Amino acid sequence: MQFPLTPEALYPYFLKLVRICIILLIAAVAAVVLQKLIRGLRVRILRVMQRHAPTPDIELEKRAATLGGILRKTAAVAIWAVASVMALKEAGFDIAPILATLATAGVAGLAIGFGAQNLVRDVIAGLFILLENQIRVNDVAVINGTGGLVEEINLRTTVLRGLDGTVHIFPNGTIERLSNMTREYSYYVFDIGVAYKEDTDRVSQVVREIAEEMMQEDPYRDAMLEPIEVLGVDKFADSAVVIKARVKTRPIQQWMVGREMNRRMKKKFDELGIEIPFPHQSLYFGGASQPIKVRMEPLAREEVARIVREVLGEIEQPKPRPAAETDQARRGA
Repeated sequence: MQFPLTPEALYPYFLKLVRICIILLIAAVAAVVLQKLIRGLRVRILRVMQRHAPTPDIELEKRAATLGGILRKTAAVAIWAVASVMALKEAGFDIAPILATLATAGVAGLAIGFGAQNLVRDVIAGLFILLENQIRVNDVAVINGTGGLVEEINLRTTVLRGLDGTVHIFPNGTIERLSNMTREYSYYVFDIGVAYKEDTDRVSQVVREIAEEMMQEDPYRDAMLEPIEVLGVDKFADSAVVIKARVKTRPIQQWMVGREMNRRMKKKFDELGIEIPFPHQSLYFGGASQPIKVRMEPLAREEVARIVREVLGEIEQPKPRPAAETDQARRGA
């Protein structure tokens, strides 16, 4: 059977193609408009939350960005799903069985029928992460022992980017341990090791003075929320006395403050003669023993010359021949 390529025969298919294009175009425009509306709604909601909530602005911005991202993606999926069904219908496919299956089976039936239990588990876990406000976009979190910056929170997955740029993707249902390092505020903890001979009170005072100087300078004035807290002598290590301290900062600012503090402490300790020890061992011979004094003296010139002559004499002295070789030489003679 030949298909007639006449304008009258092609006209219905041309109309279907035009309708499909119009449906897809409307879906694209609706997705763009809805994206802009959600962004504007996020800004308005953020302003209302800032007026009524005591939470810092950066925390509200993180939560608004996270929820806004979820809404945009959900709306885009819904629009394109509806557009795809309408396009299939215009193309002549019978979508009634599909719609009937969706209406009668429900989410649980689809999960069992298509083996999507893990998908449902991930989505439910993602909903609880959002509702409980566990982490937000731009937080620094540790998930199952892997740390990084939270770049995306989806209903099914959470995306982290490590310090080296590596992207880590975790299905929400597999998250067993989650630690948020930048919620509302952060701490940088110092373990300051000094020699046993140093006065720990003096070292603690020097550390406080360094922190006070930083709180008077930009950009550390805004990053540091409270003066440094010197907790005291934490432990006696093999080669050092460890003094523990911590400083409270704004979220994600603790590493900037901590690195600058470490740099200034190193310079200040060198200036004041406070020793930062390296690993070493000390030998003791009883409680009443005295330190052993070791003195190295240069050898006299005559002694060095004698040693050199002995070494050269051993090198130049011929080695004795074996007895067998001596007998053979005598017989040959």
